[in-house]
Amino acid sequence: MKTPSTNRLAYETSPYLLQHAHNPVDWYPWGPEALARAAAEQRPLLVSIGYAACHWCHVMERESFENEQVARVMNEHFVCIKVDREERPDVDQIYMEAVQAMGIQGGWPLNVLLTPEAKPFYGGTYFPPQNWVQLLENVAQAYAGEHRAELDGSAQRFAEVLQTSELAKYGATATGAVVSDEEFKLLCYNLAQRFDRERGGTNRAPKFPMPSIWRFLLRAYHVSGSEAVLRQVNLTLREMAWGGIYDQVGGGFARYSVDAEWLVPHFEKMLYDNGQLLSLYSEAFQVTAEPLYREVVYQTVAWARRELTSPEGGFYSSLDADSEGEEGKFYVWTHEELQQILGDEEPLATAYYNCTAAGNWEHGQNILHRRQSDADFAAVHELEPAALTKLAHGWQQKLLAARTQRIRPSLDDKILTGWNALMLSGLLTAYRAFGEAEFLDLALRNAEFLQANLRQGPRLMRTWKAGRATISGFLEDYALVIEAYVGLYEATFEESWLREAETLTAYVLDNFFDPEEQQFFYTDASAEPLIARKKELFDNVIPGSNSVMAHNLLRLGRHLERADYQELAAKMLAPVQALAAQEPQHLTNWASLYAALLRPGAEVAIVGPEAEARRRELSRHFLPHEVLAGGPAANDLPLLQRRGAAEQTTIYVCRDRACQLPVHTVAQALAQLVR
Repeated sequence: MKTPSTNRLAYETSPYLLQHAHNPVDWYPWGPEALARAAAEQRPLLVSIGYAACHWCHVMERESFENEQVARVMNEHFVCIKVDREERPDVDQIYMEAVQAMGIQGGWPLNVLLTPEAKPFYGGTYFPPQNWVQLLENVAQAYAGEHRAELDGSAQRFAEVLQTSELAKYGATATGAVVSDEEFKLLCYNLAQRFDRERGGTNRAPKFPMPSIWRFLLRAYHVSGSEAVLRQVNLTLREMAWGGIYDQVGGGFARYSVDAEWLVPHFEKMLYDNGQLLSLYSEAFQVTAEPLYREVVYQTVAWARRELTSPEGGFYSSLDADSEGEEGKFYVWTHEELQQILGDEEPLATAYYNCTAAGNWEHGQNILHRRQSDADFAAVHELEPAALTKLAHGWQQKLLAARTQRIRPSLDDKILTGWNALMLSGLLTAYRAFGEAEFLDLALRNAEFLQANLRQGPRLMRTWKAGRATISGFLEDYALVIEAYVGLYEATFEESWLREAETLTAYVLDNFFDPEEQQFFYTDASAEPLIARKKELFDNVIPGSNSVMAHNLLRLGRHLERADYQELAAKMLAPVQALAAQEPQHLTNWASLYAALLRPGAEVAIVGPEAEARRRELSRHFLPHEVLAGGPAANDLPLLQRRGAAEQTTIYVCRDRACQLPVHTVAQALAQLVR
């Protein structure tokens, strides 16, 4: 039942769907009720997909979906469905691919017109209201008249395209080739052709952080020792940390910059970006000991704790780009505001953050950003570096306090399992790099939240809000949680986390695996059938779920001495291998798997009363291909069996089924790990 002032979305938990609950459009959530009505009335479906932090989604709502006349056209001719792409990535994935197959640039809002059988025949992104109404009237007239058969035929052809697997579409087949140094060099060379060598990142605008690229390059540096590779990583991480894409006041990164200089962000802040960027900057610190990276990690954790953490220990999804109807208003400053807040220190702070009296952005506003290291800025301004650090922290505190008085961007407070796992992994990587107990406390609290609220027997759910878990988990959720739980075991030596990862992996193998292609479907075997059951192949802003699962099988297989898991990981890479070498920018998490198979690393077991202290000391180092097990005494885990309970803590380093002599210090173990 619905009241005159609301539609069916009022009964949903998604903040994005709830934003549309009072539209005059007769919205349905995606589900059998809407599909059954379309089939019964033989009406086309209008599916509009977006997310809570999406600026142009808000614009189209304001212009069209809140307009009574526009809504009348939509309601009269279509069964209208609203989808939160973050809750239902399976639906978004299918119809985004359909629109791209139509030759249309994808993005959000994504608006797709479907037959009553949910097959797509037309779509696009943002439409101004006049164009939107004209399109809908034309389609309604065509569908009700003599052109219906033509539209149905077009929809059937698009459905057939969608039902083609990604491996088949790109001609990816297992060639029997083994990983090789030569092909790996080609992969790195082809990726390097995409680099922006002046401002970091890849050579295009808008610029997305794409953590998977730079985490792969850290692994490529680990394999090759190439200083050129490390220089590109450092250039990118420095420019991002100095740019407007990074919140210089409160920490945390925006989703992307609209320019090639990382200056002007699209101001929304996403959990999934920041979780991965914590991992990236922490690993880069392990390699370089660069103080800037430490600062970014500590500030970003503080931001996530302050602004995205629920009372129960889950992490919320995102912060909107807009506040008070203006993009970025919460984050930018006029010269007068800076003078008022910072007083006599304003001229120095203005120089530090490259602000001007006229503003460095639109409407006299300034986006805080940097163009010099602290050491260089201190030298130019004849300051001691320590004094500058103290001043900068003071400016940040004053500006942050002033910002708390502003109207905040809206919060998408749903909790997504996979995205939480990315932040959990980020916190664990930060804990390993810095040994900060608070990072581990946050991680453990989050893992316990996931276990308590998003596990149902052996299964995972996708989303949680207001005390309720809804929507069955997708491969992304399982893969990222398994990855996080293996990391949690290596950070704590608590065997239960490794066993949880083992249980979830068994479920994925039983319910997602396609033995024909040796890859995993995105949806559970028990999920509602869509017009295609897809597999996620490519790595995007979030690494593809198949590449994450392949990493899990390799790592878990080494922990549990499961040769079948390790063999499956290699089989999963095989058909993707040549494509990764040719188009690595779209497959960098697969490329990281390539590096792990090329240089497998060692199994390290630490046993004895000081196992925890040794683990902390060893974890400060960047050891991407090593697996780490341990505890105060031997136990049933394969890597810890028959490790005698000695009074002196002992470290065992084994590689290729051969063990080195036991040692007792981390320095001795590191010497054995260097090849």
